[in-house]
Amino acid sequence: MSNDLRRGAILLLTAEFMLAVMAALIKLISPEVSHGMLVFARNLFGLFFLLPIITHQGWHNLKTDQLGLHVIRSIVGVAAMYGYFYVITHLPLAEAALVKLSSPFFLPIITLIWLGERINHKTLWAIAIGFVGVVFVLRPGSDTFQPVALIGVAAAALASVAKVAIRKMTVTEPGYRVVFYFGLLATLVSGVPLIWDWQTPALSTLPWLAAIGLTGTVGQLLMTRAYQVANPGQVGPFTYSTVIYAAVFGWMFWDEVLVITTLIGSALIIGAGILNMKSR
Repeated sequence: MSNDLRRGAILLLTAEFMLAVMAALIKLISPEVSHGMLVFARNLFGLFFLLPIITHQGWHNLKTDQLGLHVIRSIVGVAAMYGYFYVITHLPLAEAALVKLSSPFFLPIITLIWLGERINHKTLWAIAIGFVGVVFVLRPGSDTFQPVALIGVAAAALASVAKVAIRKMTVTEPGYRVVFYFGLLATLVSGVPLIWDWQTPALSTLPWLAAIGLTGTVGQLLMTRAYQVANPGQVGPFTYSTVIYAAVFGWMFWDEVLVITTLIGSALIIGAGILNMKSR
């Protein structure tokens, strides 16, 4: 298996930049577009931009024996997306990104429950340190504590369930098939609430909604490719660049400033994430 660390790092840094742009776009147009429409548009336009890739791979290759896992992954993935998008619109971008990064600390717990995989001591330490970092970011008990951040933690836990479902599927499912079924099912699932809560978006918002779908899809594809060309344990720490991107966008467009507890939490979460990757 190839391990091109330089290429993997460039791909992952670019992927996280695209996802940070997506988050900034969501925050930008959230006053004009309902929460449900944002999630639906992200999935619909994302699916649209995937179609050329699926056509290239061949539609006949989409037959699957793992439809149940695809459905589970899509439902929990969309639920996590609702939570994450909500947090983006209510917290500073950097804090929303940090809360999202608590997802890896749920993964070992979920794989233990679902797959029966044991947790080693380094991973246990990483989980403990990571959640201490989350506490610093959330600041419970202080005047600046925002309960909405707990929605982000719940979304991170759901995202971990989705990742474990992907792990079970990839034994027999190629990456493009996993991505396609999520795009299709997530569009259908996120479209259900719009039956009673439809909001016709203004024409002026359509390019922004398309950009959200494009940046989100490109970011996911680049991330997948990064982990294919480089060792995940070595290239994975570059994922934390998303905090830097989010902090810069938040400062540039919304005058957001990181408080000292957020900086301490950032250091703990990033350090714990690196420790968790090295323990595998």
